Amino acid sequence: MSSDTAPVTDPEPTDTAKSKPGKDKEKINWIAEIRGLALMLLAVLAFHSFVAKPFYIPSESMMPNLLVGDRLVVSKFPYGYNWSSLSFHPLERASWRLFPGTPQYGDIVIPVPPNSDEDYIKRVVALPGDRIAVSDGRIILNGKPIPRKVEPAIEIPVDLNSPCSPYAYPGMRVTKPDGTMVCRMPVYRETMPNGATYLVVDHMNQSLDDYPEITVPKDAVFVMGDNRDHSADSRAPTFEKGLGGPIPLSNIGGRAEFITFSLDGSTNLNPISWFTSLRGGRAFTTLRPAIVPTGDSE
Repeated sequence: MSSDTAPVTDPEPTDTAKSKPGKDKEKINWIAEIRGLALMLLAVLAFHSFVAKPFYIPSESMMPNLLVGDRLVVSKFPYGYNWSSLSFHPLERASWRLFPGTPQYGDIVIPVPPNSDEDYIKRVVALPGDRIAVSDGRIILNGKPIPRKVEPAIEIPVDLNSPCSPYAYPGMRVTKPDGTMVCRMPVYRETMPNGATYLVVDHMNQSLDDYPEITVPKDAVFVMGDNRDHSADSRAPTFEKGLGGPIPLSNIGGRAEFITFSLDGSTNLNPISWFTSLRGGRAFTTLRPAIVPTGDSE
């Protein structure tokens, strides 16, 4: 007996999960995501605290060598570790130091003032045990004036971050024949006993040009800004935002190494300005002072 009726088969089971889009999606493990972000943040903080961190120059106290808008790298290990090594300074102030080291003459360091947690940037001009005074703007170290020679004036381009205010720098803002405006600054070259040499600006008479002789404590250094008339440093009292004398070594959080890049202050939301605001010739400039034979410094 024949039949032209096709055999009846049962329909395949319907995959209800597939019929409802989104139900099969993997749920986000928020705890794991937060843990990953926390670990990444801790790694960054650890690197900033124990290896190196970026630093931004907010003031003119280190002109002509550092300009407002410079970004640089600060190494954290040259002088060991202390409470000020950690980013944001969460630890209590103390005198302990791990793997301690002592700065050298001419090093640019990151001191923390005794009455605030703000990071400063200054140059070491006297070491533990030194006698230091300042007379008419000139450093007297262990009874002898350090060598200081007049150098040709330097020209710093005027921009939003370096406006060369006529009040702060009278007569220095000039327009060149090609229309470029620059800050023409008279400079001196100082040379320390170890041969470290660098430029400083000292263009006017003011109270910080004279400082009575003191002996730097064994656990401290004396620091000054390269822009001598516009720097709140070891010469200036704390109520004037200065460092109030020698700075303890436990208050030094690192050493400036090199400039990564520099901005002229014209950066805005336009992505093109992220490139046009870059100052030329400053990237990867070392901040370690040149060393010359001390016999050539006189």
